[in-house]
Amino acid sequence: MRRTGSIAGVAVAVVMGLAGCSSDTDSAADKKSSASGSPAADVEKSGDDATASPPASVADQSTAEGAVAAWVTAVIKGQPKEACLVMAEPASGSTPAKVGSEETCGDDVPERKEMDENLGRFRESFTPKPPTDDPKVEIEPAAATGDKTEIPADKITVDGQTLDAIVLSHSTGLEADQLDINVESSKIEDSWYVTNLDFNIG
Repeated sequence: MRRTGSIAGVAVAVVMGLAGCSSDTDSAADKKSSASGSPAADVEKSGDDATASPPASVADQSTAEGAVAAWVTAVIKGQPKEACLVMAEPASGSTPAKVGSEETCGDDVPERKEMDENLGRFRESFTPKPPTDDPKVEIEPAAATGDKTEIPADKITVDGQTLDAIVLSHSTGLEADQLDINVESSKIEDSWYVTNLDFNIG
């Protein structure tokens, strides 16, 4: 994720992993987060040899829109574990796609503090005024290119307000045409995940 500018009092120009859920270390903390891991272990999925696991998330991941809506809802409600469970790191070259699990998104994961801090910043920016305990998130259908699609913030509504307008309301000194936010969703096996957030200001 790349952020540039100033939103909700947070200085940006920060490049970070997917909300702190991913790491390249060789410990249990290196597992990327998403929504369909086994509760017991992380699962790597790649090609025809990938083995499906029982979903750890209750989110509707049958569509990109469902995955993005679940992620935005979890961020706004301050539920980092639920947000983590609908996120994934797609395959890249010879590196297989990695999805998380209850274990890798749990409270005792080493990256959890960083993940909570990152998602906390987005929570403030994504929360509409006035806030509600149960935000209604809706996504306009997006055209997927193969197993990937990008959903712009103006196609995401929270309690009837577009996400870009909500973020702008929390910003200082920004105009609408300076804000460019897109949520990427990718299909891994039979489920959709949030795989990137393009957050650009300027």
